[in-house]
Amino acid sequence: MTDPTKQGVSLKKLAIIQSSYLPWRGYFDIIHDVDLFLFYDEVEFSHGDFRNRNVIYSPQGLSWLTLPCGRGTGKTIAEMTFSDRKNWQQEHFNKITNAYRKAPFFGKYKPFFEHIYMERRWQYLSELNQFLTKHIATEFLGIKTAFANSTDYPSHGQKGEKLLSLIKSAGYAHYLSGPAAKDYLDEAEFAANGVAVYWKDYSGYPEYPQVKPPFEPQVSIIDLLMHTGSDAPQYIWGWRQ
Repeated sequence: MTDPTKQGVSLKKLAIIQSSYLPWRGYFDIIHDVDLFLFYDEVEFSHGDFRNRNVIYSPQGLSWLTLPCGRGTGKTIAEMTFSDRKNWQQEHFNKITNAYRKAPFFGKYKPFFEHIYMERRWQYLSELNQFLTKHIATEFLGIKTAFANSTDYPSHGQKGEKLLSLIKSAGYAHYLSGPAAKDYLDEAEFAANGVAVYWKDYSGYPEYPQVKPPFEPQVSIIDLLMHTGSDAPQYIWGWRQ
């Protein structure tokens, strides 16, 4: 369904997504467009996605930031703890510093990342992911959306059925989803239960100055912040207005 906000219609909407490590701008675009965002960290952790890693763009090229979570077979995202690998926080801070020390707004955000990696110690993946996402959304991007965990609401079933039960438990009738959920979400079933589904369109994001060409769109929000500062919202949702 077309997002009614594009036609100037205001509806109270909900999104339910697994937490990610320093996610890209599309993730924050969804957060911005809803009234309540639920972190869906009660589902099983899987390797090879963005729950514990993301990409930054340095003068040397793309570089992964990967959190040391071990195998984690059968554990939920909320249960995942960091391995005993020493100095990973220092490594991530060094990678970010080396990639963006010459970026226009590195000085603006350096104290925050120093606090995250040099002054705090993290045990749980979900705790770190959620802290980073909420702080970046509210303090750096000015987003007013409320945050909660999916476990704050009763639910049942799997996949689409579970999402539907969460939406109903939270008291919403309008649900915003990323396009990947089209593989398993039954819009007709949701509509039959009084819930309208809207699909986020990630196309059209404008380019911004990066460390070097060609432009790399699929990178962490860090990249956008370091290069555009307080203008970052313009490159996420502001350009549509």
